[in-house]
Amino acid sequence: MLQLPKNNGSSLFLNCLFIVLISILSACSDEGASSTSPMEFPVVDVIQRDQPVQIEMVGETRGSSDIPIRARVDGFLESMAFVEGSNVKKGDLLYTIDEVPYQTELVKTQGFLAEAKTTLAKAKSDLQRIRPLAEMNAISQMDLDAAVAQYEASLGALQSANAQVKQAKIELSYCRIHSPINGRIGISKVEVGEYVGSGVRSLLNLVSQVDPILVRFSIDEKVYLGFTRKLIALSKERGEKAGERTKTTSSVDLELILADGVTHKYIGHVVTSDATIDSSTGTMTLEASFPNPNRLVLAGQFARIRADIEVYKNALLVPQRSIIERQGEFSVLVVNSQGKVELRKVMVGPKVNKLQIISSGLKEGEKVVLEGIQKLRNGMTIKPKVVSFDESSAVPTSSELAN
Repeated sequence: MLQLPKNNGSSLFLNCLFIVLISILSACSDEGASSTSPMEFPVVDVIQRDQPVQIEMVGETRGSSDIPIRARVDGFLESMAFVEGSNVKKGDLLYTIDEVPYQTELVKTQGFLAEAKTTLAKAKSDLQRIRPLAEMNAISQMDLDAAVAQYEASLGALQSANAQVKQAKIELSYCRIHSPINGRIGISKVEVGEYVGSGVRSLLNLVSQVDPILVRFSIDEKVYLGFTRKLIALSKERGEKAGERTKTTSSVDLELILADGVTHKYIGHVVTSDATIDSSTGTMTLEASFPNPNRLVLAGQFARIRADIEVYKNALLVPQRSIIERQGEFSVLVVNSQGKVELRKVMVGPKVNKLQIISSGLKEGEKVVLEGIQKLRNGMTIKPKVVSFDESSAVPTSSELAN
């Protein structure tokens, strides 16, 4: 067995002790270095600008005139004189219903009319003959009264026969159904050869006038107040007196966003609204009109209405994710030029895309922490790194704005 000299054990112990001391000193050095080198955090500049606040409301498109085409007489459908889904003009022939029964009825009533005219002529002749005889007392007063009564009854019968002829002509005209307006006609609800009528399958089609196109939507009380204040301000700018503005001259510009996300190229305006706010829902229904000359937008589509309800002058904005909310109170982490973090309470305004308007608590030129706010505390020192921020996003809906 190999034996080491005694002094070798002492030397080994000293070497181990030296290594341990070096490790401790290195760890302390690393800890000191880390404590003196602040961590890097992304920060953004507080934005200041005139900021319009937009809202979006969901609505449904409606034709400016949506007229149902109905059969007003009974009969078999003989023809359709249009192409389904095409544009029609006022007065264009759309449908024809079998006319034979109504032509027969017209001839019948015309016969009654001719009979009534003959009866009246005879009664008039009798009266003209009897009246002079009664004046000479050649006949009794009773005979004269009977002749007068017969003449007046014949007059009434003639009037009734005339009315029956007119009614028969009206019913005959109902066999040819024409478009009441210019617009687009839809798919027919019935086929040629089917039996239609006022009581059985009366609805034949629908003609919709889509230029302009109407959009009906609802707003809550808060948005209503914003709209109204803007209208009042615009009225004052124009020098209008209270009550002068008509329902067709609303100057709040509206944008129509279609289902595919494309914005309609024409600006619209509110044309009518409910008289009161529905107390059960806290909303008011409005209707806006948009030009639609190419008839791209059809009735029955779902769409979004976008509007600027207010402009905040010199507004201060920060990213929404920079804001800390605790029990209804809001704060941000402000970083000064030395990198010291300050937890500062703020008052918030409406949301704009991914930003939040700050009503009070911040100043122009200050910087706030964008990421990692959960790792920071008031008074800590960091290494700020100014970064850019993509603020584009969908604008809030009216319900989000209310919240």
